[in-house]
Amino acid sequence: MRSAVEDLHSPHPLGERMPAVYTDDDFTQRFTRALDEVLAPVFTVLDCFSAYLDPRLAPDDFVDWLAGWVALDLDESWSAGQRRDLVASAVHLHRSRGTKRGIEDHLRLLTGGSAEVVDSGGTTVSTQAHGPLPGSSPAHVRIRIRVADPDSVDRARITAAVRRMVPAHVATTIEVTP
Repeated sequence: MRSAVEDLHSPHPLGERMPAVYTDDDFTQRFTRALDEVLAPVFTVLDCFSAYLDPRLAPDDFVDWLAGWVALDLDESWSAGQRRDLVASAVHLHRSRGTKRGIEDHLRLLTGGSAEVVDSGGTTVSTQAHGPLPGSSPAHVRIRIRVADPDSVDRARITAAVRRMVPAHVATTIEVTP
C-alpha cells in the first residue's frame, strides 16, 4: 500500500546504528540499506498513523478500508470526496439509521442537495383494543431529492443506497427535482 513511494528514505538508518566494527564493512552497510528501503514505509505510516485514522487526511485506498471498520458499504462509483464525507459521518449516520432524519442526511451527503422523506407509517397509542391501525397500507416511503442539476444524480446509485436504509417490505418512490 505505501511501498510504492519513490525515493523514500528511512528516518532511522540501520547502518548508522551498527557497532563501529560494522560501519566500515561494505557488505553490512549495503545489507542494512536494503533493510532501510523495506522499513522506510513502515516508519512513515507509524509516524503519520493519526492521519490514517482521519478520513479527511487518509490516502484514498485507506478510506475504503476505514469504511469497513465503521460498517459502511461504499459504492465504487462514488467520488473520493463523497467517500471521505460518508466515512467521517458514519457514527452520526448509524445513530439515525432507518429514520427519516437519517435517510435525509445520508442522501444529502450523496447528492449535495436536500431530501424530503414522507412515509405512510406512524405510531400511536389507543385506549380501545383492536382499534384501527395508523397510517396507510401497504407501507410506502416517498423521497424527494432537490438538486441544482437532476441529470447529475445517478438514480441507480441512489436507489441502491435507499434500499439499504429502508426495510425490504416498504415500497419506495424516489423523485429527483430541481
